[in-house]
Amino acid sequence: MQVFRVAIAGFGGVGRATANLLLERRQRYRQVYQAEVRLVAVCGSRSGVADADGLEADRFDTLEVGLSGPDFIEASGADVLIEAGPSDFRTGGPGLAYMRAALSAGRDTIAISKGALVHSGRELQEIAHASGAMLKLSGAAAAALPTVDLIQHSLKGCEVLEIEGILNATTNFLLDAMTTQGLGYEEALRQAQAGGFAEADPRNDTEGWDTASKLLIIANFGLGANLAMEDITVEGIHSVTVEQLNEWRAQGLVPKLVGSLKAANGNIRASVGIRTYPLHDPLANVRGKDKAIRIITDAMGETVAIGSGTEPLATAAAALKDFEHILAARSGSPSLFKDAP
Repeated sequence: MQVFRVAIAGFGGVGRATANLLLERRQRYRQVYQAEVRLVAVCGSRSGVADADGLEADRFDTLEVGLSGPDFIEASGADVLIEAGPSDFRTGGPGLAYMRAALSAGRDTIAISKGALVHSGRELQEIAHASGAMLKLSGAAAAALPTVDLIQHSLKGCEVLEIEGILNATTNFLLDAMTTQGLGYEEALRQAQAGGFAEADPRNDTEGWDTASKLLIIANFGLGANLAMEDITVEGIHSVTVEQLNEWRAQGLVPKLVGSLKAANGNIRASVGIRTYPLHDPLANVRGKDKAIRIITDAMGETVAIGSGTEPLATAAAALKDFEHILAARSGSPSLFKDAP
């Protein structure tokens, strides 16, 4: 039975959820892929723990200071890196250093944080191509909502003409609360923060940067574009007024923060901003913390996917979906869909 050694860099809520889910699924990996999966290392920004024979969950609270960084991951002997650290698209760090090192060493890499992919996506693709490593990123591109997967697999062979995506759960919740409950922006934000799914500093979400990051990843990794953040027109939701909401409601329109890609004459135009939809449109009915994407192609017409999931489990599951694709490819498994409990 082939052994696959996994390391996780970034051990906050998402990293821990990924580690726990990975351990729970080990029997599945044995039965479906004939693969013995060992979690050999986890680390945060300053501490970590490693064991070549494999970690169990009871070791997650025994992290040692100083065990961290790309050299720590290298020393663990991991075959696969799952990068789940904080995301900073302006610098790419801290995930960029981990991913550069892992891919350069030929280590298959699963990105959950978006920063490195936005900052240096083309470079990371080139490193992976040169080393033969696989680079997967479902967790970074709207997690439980299939985005790049749809383009690369379900719509393969088609020309994508347009994409619209409700890609940020926090802003969708805020707009939904403001529209359906008549709340102002500040009150809706207080509710979201009290519910634990809006950050104390929500500007990355509310100003549209999280949506823009996911949109850029979809464009560059799904469509083969080479966009940078400065190529995207970005507007958020913080300036929406009660008067605007009342006017849209009177017209039977529902506002959504949408990332949009349009392909024409070999070029791709990208933007993030509020769009309004009539009530019969599927995107108008994406409620609360749900996300959605609409892809229009030349041959298959319009495809709409709507997804929801409890975080951080949904993001962890998206990353481990990528891991199963790696297992299928590396183990020579004949089918990803083989029956398993």
